[in-house]
Formats: sequence, C-alpha cells, structure tokens
Amino acid sequence: MEPLDAAADVHALIRDVLPALAPSAWFDPGTSEVVLPVGRSEARASSWTVLERCAREPRSAWPKVVDEWVREVGDRAFLAVGEMELFGDVRELLRLRIVPKLAPRDREGLVVVPAGDHFDAMVMIEHPRYGGPLTKARAGLLGLHKLGYVMTNTHDRELADVSVHDQPLLPGRNVRVVTKPGSRYVSALLSEVDQFLPWPNEHGALVGVPCHSTLLLYPITSRSVRDVLPVFADVVEEMHAAADDPCAPGVYWSHGERRLTPLPAHLPPEGTDEFALLLRKLPED
Repeated sequence: MEPLDAAADVHALIRDVLPALAPSAWFDPGTSEVVLPVGRSEARASSWTVLERCAREPRSAWPKVVDEWVREVGDRAFLAVGEMELFGDVRELLRLRIVPKLAPRDREGLVVVPAGDHFDAMVMIEHPRYGGPLTKARAGLLGLHKLGYVMTNTHDRELADVSVHDQPLLPGRNVRVVTKPGSRYVSALLSEVDQFLPWPNEHGALVGVPCHSTLLLYPITSRSVRDVLPVFADVVEEMHAAADDPCAPGVYWSHGERRLTPLPAHLPPEGTDEFALLLRKLPED
C-alpha cells in the first residue's frame, strides 16, 4: 500500500486520538499537519511520517502506530518549548555554512540546499553548547519556515569583520587571504569572491576553501597561472590536512555567474576543456 492510500483513515485516527493525547492540538486538513501550540507560537508535524509507517503495517496495527506517533510529536513539541526558553528567539542564532556536497544519506533530515554543483548550504544554530545543524524536525517544531534572513544574519554577525591580506606564494606572485580565525562561516563567502578581487576580474580566479575560517584567492590574468596552480593546490591541501575545521581540499576556478569548476593540481599539456581554452587566450606574463 502507498502512504497516500492510507491518508483518509489515518487522518481520521489522528483526529480521534488528539483530544486524549494532545488536547490543545488540532489537525490541519489543508496541510495534513498536526498543529501544537508552543508558547506564543505553534509547532507543526507533517502526517507523512505516520502515513509511511502505517503503509508498512497491517490495517489492524494502525491505531497503535498513530497513538505512538502522536505521543512522539507531543514529546518533541515539549522539547521545542525547552529550546525556545534556552535559545530565546532562535531566528537570531541561525547562520549559513557552506560545506562540500553531502551524500544523500548525510543530508537527509537536515535543512540543506544546493550551493552549486560541488557545495551545499547548511543552516546552523550558532550556540556554544547546544548549537549544530538545523534539522527539518527541529525547524518545524520551532516554527522556522521562511529562512531567507539566514544569509543576512551570517553576513552581519559573522562576516562583517573578516580580514583580507596578500601573502607571497611564488616570487612576484601573491595569494589573497580572506580569513577570520576561529570562524565557522567564512566559507559562506565562496559565492561572493568577486568582492575581494581586483577589478575588472575578466577571467575569474583560483579559489581554495581549505577550512571554514579561510578563503584563498588568486586572480587569473595571464598564462602564468599554470605555474601558480600546483603551488596553490599544495597550500590548499596542506591547510586542509592541518585544519581543526576542514572544508574542501581541492582547487576551483571561480568564473562566470558564480560558477565553480574543479581543477587538477597539474594540468595536461593539451587540454580541451573550458579552462584549457581560456589559457590559450590569455596573454603571456
């Protein structure tokens, strides 16, 4: 049986048990959610989980499955009250952290959205003891639905004081370092590297994000980037290996509309990809 096939009967069972198990809760037929008042707000729990559970069980077991699920939802709502008292306005604590693309099993249950082809944007609760990745269940219970303000939080409270300086990489070649020691969120600037590069930035830059507190940038202006790339890659890899909060060990070419293309440390002599075509067009140093 498919979960939706059980919906009418399971939703009826939910309505039947709510008065006894969660007297203040009610079932919203428009969204198929159980709504539980939590302080001045409300927690919502989608019925999809219990529909999936019932679809795997014989019909005779459905009342027990529904009973257990409603109790579980009530317990989670109680925890949500505790979290609200602990965190205050949790929206003020939400941050955005860029991480290498997660495997499907690792992203399941988390509030995560793609950030291009190679990274994900993960919503975090910034708290020294009780913080961590925001789960979908936690978001629902805390009434966190529209999260467009998270990047603004991150910029205003974590990234306004990043430092930017140039550091020698090769004779006459500097790497630009964007850093905030101890920060977990400098990686969130990965999609905004243009603001740290000389203008005009026609050909993009080599980018490394070895740890979440540091970005490394090298603007591409000539074919000498071929000589810089292996050294740049070594630095990124070494910093990644030594980091307490590592991010990504590789090198990317930032170009176009916030595109990131992975690059090997050693380019083949005659490539045919987009970066190889760019190298042929660049002037000699």
